[in-house]
Amino acid sequence: MPSERILWAREASVRGKLMKRRLCKRRTIRSGTLSRLVLLLSGILLVGLILFFSSCSQGGKKVEAGGPMATVGVANVTKKSLGRELTLSSELVPFQEIDVYAKESGYVKDLKVDYGTHVKAGEVMAVLEIPELEAQLQQDQEEIKNATNQVTRAQHELGRYQAMYKALHLEYTRLNGVFQSQPGIVAQQEVDDAQGKDLAAASQVDAGQAALDAAESQLGAAKAKLIHDQTLFNYSKITAPFAGVVTERYANLGTLMQAGTGSSTQAMPLVRLSQDDLFRLVIPVPEAYVRDIKIGEQVDVRVPSLGRSFPGKISRFSVEVRSDTRTMHTEVDVANPQRVLLPGLYAEAELPLEERTDRPSVPVQALSHEGNTTTALVVSPDGTVQQRTVQVGIQTSTYAEILSGLNEGEQVIVSDRSGVKPGEKVHPQHIEVLEYHEPPAQ
Repeated sequence: MPSERILWAREASVRGKLMKRRLCKRRTIRSGTLSRLVLLLSGILLVGLILFFSSCSQGGKKVEAGGPMATVGVANVTKKSLGRELTLSSELVPFQEIDVYAKESGYVKDLKVDYGTHVKAGEVMAVLEIPELEAQLQQDQEEIKNATNQVTRAQHELGRYQAMYKALHLEYTRLNGVFQSQPGIVAQQEVDDAQGKDLAAASQVDAGQAALDAAESQLGAAKAKLIHDQTLFNYSKITAPFAGVVTERYANLGTLMQAGTGSSTQAMPLVRLSQDDLFRLVIPVPEAYVRDIKIGEQVDVRVPSLGRSFPGKISRFSVEVRSDTRTMHTEVDVANPQRVLLPGLYAEAELPLEERTDRPSVPVQALSHEGNTTTALVVSPDGTVQQRTVQVGIQTSTYAEILSGLNEGEQVIVSDRSGVKPGEKVHPQHIEVLEYHEPPAQ
């Protein structure tokens, strides 16, 4: 029995080794098959990549019955309206900006404005206390009253003199008439005495009239002095000469304001006033573009910090080119009714230089520049590429004017230009050229 068990164990061991060898062989076969499959897929992928990059490097060539032919993007030569502009940068400044001084010296009794206060033309910004002028006005009133009384007295005296003269002149006239018509009735002495009294009364009337004129002159002078002093006193109210905003304040309540009419360096302004509904954009125009600047031309003013554009107008220029900078002082007025613009903001002005309408034009992508020569690739009706030398006029960011070398309706290549050569056959395909437009003025 033991020997049989030993034999059975040996047979079981041999069978186990055989099974293990068969399993290892099967795994080896499966691993080899998987490796060959991976190598096959890698080869297919590599061939696909090679074909893909080969097609990309050929610039869109496609195989037709007659052989390889490139597809190129083209655009027609069309008539367009083109304009040339010059962009210059500067700072916005108020149309008017002044320091407001006091006309008469006085203490600030009432201050009605501060930083950022908007005022209208003629609005009171501060009131000064001027005691000397107040006393002077009272004195002027008394002088006018006294002069009025003098005029009244002179009028009464003149009336009395005129009455006396009327009676004496009538008496003289009667005596002289009797003396002339009936000699001997009236003595010559009586006529002479009446004539003397008549002349004396006439002199008194003249003197009374002169006294009245003098009194009236004194009254007029007193009234003129009152008007003068009242005008000076009215300057105690400091008003805004134009509508604007207060950008600086120099005085406080109780500050002694010196009169700003003299040459004294102690005079201090009350406030600084800036007009905020209209701005100036002062730009230096280079000498080469001076001939294109015209009064009244509309200008697009762009303020980068606000992200907006505003309409402007060329309002004035110096009509002189400075010798040091070779530029001309030019001003563009920019309205600011909504008070959006602020002094000192950086702005760019696009000045219109020239504009041409209905001119043959092509996209700028269709042109090649080599030195002083400009060329374009044209696709003929049979699909052949031709190289033309062209003369270009004004040029914008998108289109260029063609003066010679191209005709309206011809097709020019605007894309894939580096992949084709003159004389080559191509397949033209029209593409849309994107145009750049500035945002509209607001």
